[in-house]
Amino acid sequence: MEILAIIPARGGSKGIPNKNVKILAGKPLIYYSIEAGQNSKYVTRTVLSTEAENVKKVALEYGCEVIDRPMELAQDTTMTIPVMIHVLDYLKEKEGYEPDVVVLLQPTCPLRDSKRLDKVIECYLENIKKGHDSVFAVLDIGTTHSLWRQIPNTEKFEPLYDSRTRPRRQDEHRHYPMYRETGSAYICDTKVMREVNDFIGKNPMVYVVNQSIDIDEPSDFESIEKILEARNN
Repeated sequence: MEILAIIPARGGSKGIPNKNVKILAGKPLIYYSIEAGQNSKYVTRTVLSTEAENVKKVALEYGCEVIDRPMELAQDTTMTIPVMIHVLDYLKEKEGYEPDVVVLLQPTCPLRDSKRLDKVIECYLENIKKGHDSVFAVLDIGTTHSLWRQIPNTEKFEPLYDSRTRPRRQDEHRHYPMYRETGSAYICDTKVMREVNDFIGKNPMVYVVNQSIDIDEPSDFESIEKILEARNN
């Protein structure tokens, strides 16, 4: 089975300049996703997509294959899926290569190493036997019991449960579990991904992780650095 890992790592970042090559615990940020793909027991090929020469240079230094991304796919508004489709189309046109499975590795999730990635892939391999076509990593955030959400662009709020009956916590059958995507790993059948134009398929399964931080703010670097240093000690 051909399993292709794609790391989308553009050069532009308004929040944290040069975020993808910023040093984290002694290594550039993209190193951690490159390491995860290259050292996975299941990933057969790892490629990084970028339009930035400095990102490309760092990736090549760590032995990662790089596919040049056109500038129209490197804008602030560019979604991830067209970048992944570009990689697939490029490889198919240039080499006749089409993987069976695609793995999305966001470079902003450095806590996901090769061992943790393999756990998600194993979840996928097990669940395709049950009819699932994709798996993604999530955090368990509890149940709908007493949960509310704010309506976007308003000061209004609404419950995620029937507030009129106010079910008790022990009435678990009246609540359902809630999960949040971590962004750390998405695995999808290639044909399904092309068909639905998304890296989450028609019948996904989730893999629950116990820890994940997606780097978005400068303070996230400090938090993750402490965790990585603790792992290495």
